[in-house]
Amino acid sequence: MTTPAQPIHPPLNREATLRLIRLGLAEDFAHGTDATSQAAIDEDAVLTAQVVPRQAGTVAGLDVLGWTMHEISPAVDVSVHAADGDQVTAGGCLATVSGPARAILSAERTALNLLTYASGIATGTYAWTKVLSGTRARVRDSRKTLPGYRDLAKYAVRCGGGVNHRMSLGDAVLIKDNHVASVGSAAGAYRRATKTFPDLPIEVEVDDLAQLTEVLALKPNLVMLDNFGVEDTREAVVRRDALSPATLLESSGGLSLNRARAYADTGVDFLAVGALTHSVTILDIGLDALP
Repeated sequence: MTTPAQPIHPPLNREATLRLIRLGLAEDFAHGTDATSQAAIDEDAVLTAQVVPRQAGTVAGLDVLGWTMHEISPAVDVSVHAADGDQVTAGGCLATVSGPARAILSAERTALNLLTYASGIATGTYAWTKVLSGTRARVRDSRKTLPGYRDLAKYAVRCGGGVNHRMSLGDAVLIKDNHVASVGSAAGAYRRATKTFPDLPIEVEVDDLAQLTEVLALKPNLVMLDNFGVEDTREAVVRRDALSPATLLESSGGLSLNRARAYADTGVDFLAVGALTHSVTILDIGLDALP
């Protein structure tokens, strides 16, 4: 395992994650007690188990282990042996859990559901990060997240080396095609946004090079190039460098990992990839009891 040089920032939001944990536990206890554990295991039985990845990947969300276990019983001890953002190998030990057996087994599924989900996002993001290495481009997520999961999902993107887009509708302005259609032009929508929210970051989406040229005259913070091909993206960078060098460019729409480098080599600053959080393949991680 290779530990990151510094902790992931911002850290995982504890309160937002606890809401998810409590929701998961409420579903598991919706029809009463953990019948299997209560029937099969003595009340005073203790258990020691290891949290083990079944495959290589990038781990994220290790705090959910302790937070989930302690929702069931504060007597459970969780010792974490890795750090979020680590590249882990199959068969290693991420954490050791020990304490009341019933509590550990009752909390197991909720804890692993969240850990494998976050680690899957981090693993997928890291694949993009590796492909973009050596370019100026960074991979960014979107708001395409399940309700309640946004903070955990976006934290996992950071663990994989990605960059977060806005967290909500209120921390930045993103003028998209439907906003433009309502106003009449991308430039007009941008002017209105700068007057209404002068202190917020403002990004405007454009559909073609003509629209880009019109918008660049306004020296925007950030422009999203929606469904541009590689050659048009390269031309967009040329125009940006000539007309508004401080403007950042973000490629968006239908991007795939096998074409990521071609886009990055054009000189864009970001690749927006909604699939980081809306098409997640979990990282398989299990809880293995020790004899």
